[in-house]
Amino acid sequence: MERGRARKSTSAIDALIEHVFSVGYEDLPAEAVAAAKTFILDSVAVGISGARHPCNAMVKGVALGWGGERHARVLGTGEWLPAPSAVMVNAYQVHNQEFDCVHDRAVVHTLASILPALLALAERKGGATGRDLIAALAVGVDVAAFVGMAQGAPMRFFRPAMCGALGATAALGKLAGLDRTTLHNALGIMYSHLSGTMQAHIEGTPTVALQVGLNARAAMTAFELAAAGFVGPKDILEGPYGYFALFDGQANWHAESRNLGEVFQIARMSHKPFPTGRACHGGIEGVLLLREEQGFGARDVERVHVRVPPLVQRLVGRPALAGMNVGYAKLCLPYTVAAALQTGAVSLIDFDPPALESPDRVALAQRVEVLVDDYAGENALSPQSVEVMLTDRRTLSIALPTLLGHPDRPFSLAGQVAKFHACLDSAPVQFAPGRRDDLLDTLTNLEGLADVRSLVDLAIGELR
Repeated sequence: MERGRARKSTSAIDALIEHVFSVGYEDLPAEAVAAAKTFILDSVAVGISGARHPCNAMVKGVALGWGGERHARVLGTGEWLPAPSAVMVNAYQVHNQEFDCVHDRAVVHTLASILPALLALAERKGGATGRDLIAALAVGVDVAAFVGMAQGAPMRFFRPAMCGALGATAALGKLAGLDRTTLHNALGIMYSHLSGTMQAHIEGTPTVALQVGLNARAAMTAFELAAAGFVGPKDILEGPYGYFALFDGQANWHAESRNLGEVFQIARMSHKPFPTGRACHGGIEGVLLLREEQGFGARDVERVHVRVPPLVQRLVGRPALAGMNVGYAKLCLPYTVAAALQTGAVSLIDFDPPALESPDRVALAQRVEVLVDDYAGENALSPQSVEVMLTDRRTLSIALPTLLGHPDRPFSLAGQVAKFHACLDSAPVQFAPGRRDDLLDTLTNLEGLADVRSLVDLAIGELR
């Protein structure tokens, strides 16, 4: 099959497998290579910072308690674990602060699953180059994003973890050089592992990120079982009990697959400028821009209206509550808008206990109303708009057709570097200036790296 021409007669899973095998590093356009390096850098930094999460010690402690071989290390703190356990912990760390990159259209956090899996395999096998990592990541992101984009129904199952795990399995197969039959089996076994629902999301429990970790761990398990010869189901996307029928019900694979191999989805990933649910970002940026332009403060605000697509209302339109936990607050648009109004920024410390327990912030958040505009599609995160009603009776408004960090409104290079340093500063480990510079340089010039293990070496800090 010609790359980029998924025929109607070709099943979705066959088209994706063919794509994995037809793409090498040399086939990637410059923008895809640049995007892969950019988002690997971002994800490594976010993963190092994720070691600070209050539940991280529990996840890592359980994984250490399981014991086993020393295959791969935990980002930041450096503990050795068996590959599946290392993948679980690192995937949890990448996603647990809602600071990792996301494919806006697919609504999938692709790198949270894919990168930890690839790093673990690269550490275990040795000899994987930076170019190998980039190529495997790119095809894995395509698998995750194209399956995600094909879905049309409102989310009930946790798509970020499930599609991410399918992408991670494909990426592992690419990096390891599995043959087509073995990769097909690995994807079938992974399909049988898929899990996760939106219940944890609406409650804001830390299981949201754990679902990413558990599915990423399952990707490594599926890969290893298939490599050992285990056979999985085949028609896992379009079969009568396949992914599209069971988990979505309104999928349109053929409408999306026309761009497979033509538009590499790693170049369509979005940065997160703020450590919150992506759906909160329009409201946050809107009040920040109005605040900077008009010079008002939180005390001047009577109320705020944020107009959003239906998906945004479902994901983050929840009310601000006294005593809410960190996970709930990160997925609460009114709380994040209140933080932006009070501080002129939204950063990691806005979700630490002193900020969450502030009665003034909760009271301000309760004056933020999320309203639905129905003209966007079921899976759209934008456009969003913000109206701020001030106590002097002025009403200020701003429209945001595209969220900051989207490839059509990219995050600045200065912003990316500042985020990298802020993440390392927030971690429970410290990086000497020279080591920090070496890590940044290695990530920036990843295509020249001889062995990915040296990247992981640099991503381990010293306990503070």
